Amino acid sequence: MEDKMIKQISLFAENKPGRLANVSDKFKGAGINIRAFTIAEAGDFGIIRMVVDDPDLAHKVLHDSGFTVSETNVLGVEMEDVPGQLGMIAEVLGEKDINIDYAYAFVTRTEKAFLIVRVNDIRGAVKVFSDAKIKLLDMTDVQNI
Repeated sequence: MEDKMIKQISLFAENKPGRLANVSDKFKGAGINIRAFTIAEAGDFGIIRMVVDDPDLAHKVLHDSGFTVSETNVLGVEMEDVPGQLGMIAEVLGEKDINIDYAYAFVTRTEKAFLIVRVNDIRGAVKVFSDAKIKLLDMTDVQNI
């Protein structure tokens, strides 16, 4: 079951010009590739959430650079890039009383869309998706996107 969870890096950062460039530069120097990310601002600070190809190294690089950083288990859901897929995913979870805490998505050139989702019951969500024959990404998939 753990193999269907992917590690997300969350970074609490001051909301000021150049902060994202600094993070990106640290990753470039370490050879870390960002696969998906989102930024949520909260006044003077923000949270940068990222799925990267090497989350353990990313955590170390950011921590050693003085950033406040954490790792969270999330799910990567593969969907067809067609209307209605997000609704279907939300419905499958909702029917089993699993709440989506937050989500962000991206599309590739392969006609696939990917949803990164944090839920209130990750083990339950893995089972729900498995029963519904919905593909979940593992870290190998993330590295190959």
